[in-house]
Amino acid sequence: MFESLKKKFTGTIGKISDKITEEEKLEASETKSSETIGESKNLKEPIKEESTDKTEEKVSESEKETKSGFMGFLRGKPKTSEQDKDNSSLSSETESELEKSEDVVDAETAEATEDESENSGIFSFVRHKTISDKDIDDILFELEMALLEGDVAMEVAEKIIISVREDLVGRKIKRRNDVADFTREALKKAIENILDIEGRDINGLLEEAKKTGEPLKIMFVGINGTGKTTTIAKISTYYIEKGYTPVIAASDTFRAGAIEQISHHADKLGVKIIKHKKGADPAAVAFDAVEHAKAKGKELVLVDTAGRMQTNVNLMDEMKKIKRVIKPDLIIYVGDALTGNDSVEQAQKFDDAVGIDGIILTKADADAKGGAALSIGYVIQKPILFLGTGQSYSDIMEFKPEWMVEQIIG
Repeated sequence: MFESLKKKFTGTIGKISDKITEEEKLEASETKSSETIGESKNLKEPIKEESTDKTEEKVSESEKETKSGFMGFLRGKPKTSEQDKDNSSLSSETESELEKSEDVVDAETAEATEDESENSGIFSFVRHKTISDKDIDDILFELEMALLEGDVAMEVAEKIIISVREDLVGRKIKRRNDVADFTREALKKAIENILDIEGRDINGLLEEAKKTGEPLKIMFVGINGTGKTTTIAKISTYYIEKGYTPVIAASDTFRAGAIEQISHHADKLGVKIIKHKKGADPAAVAFDAVEHAKAKGKELVLVDTAGRMQTNVNLMDEMKKIKRVIKPDLIIYVGDALTGNDSVEQAQKFDDAVGIDGIILTKADADAKGGAALSIGYVIQKPILFLGTGQSYSDIMEFKPEWMVEQIIG
């Protein structure tokens, strides 16, 4: 479920982490090389100057001694053998001292380089790396294009990219793991904000219905083929298991076979169904179902309506009449997750016409893209309440935003 979205988001985490780590590794390597060269020069130069000064002093002394010896010779005082020995050993002593000085420099340079290597490690983040737009711009653009290809609505894709950019740019990081962690948290936050839409609590409303004796009235709308009738049967099962007693109103009197279909489900579940003949007034059927629930003390009325295209004005007017007559507590749009952006557009039209309080997405178990599940609630600002996850009556689950975040980010 939602494998495509998960692949896109986890891929983005890896790409950003790899890019920033490689750039920082290269920068650290260049910085280390230049610093090592600079330190080496700084260490060698003073010692060379000192060695040169000593050499010049010895050469000066040697010249004096030579001159003294020569003058002594003229005076009949030839140089002693010790002076000859000192003069002849001057060159070798000077060279020896220079060699020793250079050995000291090399040893100290090697030691400094080794210490720096130990401190920096393989991935050098000694200086905090600050994430910039340049680091993530191309990767976030790729992510936005991938989301659009995965049936995520444009405004949702843009919202995610803006949120992630704001969270990452300017972040200071020290280790490779920081990049992946910050990116994952930024994506989680963006998705949570998209899915965090307040709605009415059905369970709380049902508890209230038990206390007051007024049944909770839920009206289901949507186009043909989305699985609306089967979804009503699943909702009946879900709340029967929670201890409530539903009644179904067969208010789809327009489509041939609709009454028989909903009756078949109700009989299998042992749920009371209120129905009239084909072509009857849908609002009258819904009204009778509400009256039956009040009389029998049933807490829940589930009203099936004709599946209609959102562009069919006459059928939309009929649906508005049902709303006026029974004043439903909730109007739930049932959409097919596999239709992606089409489902989002349809939900918008129904919301404009009659107002929607929540969404149920069917066939979520077969939805690899996940675009509709991520987009539909944000676009119309209504929460997803349930997901259909299979063919049996028990294959329905309450939708939790944190569950979806876990599915696609982990």
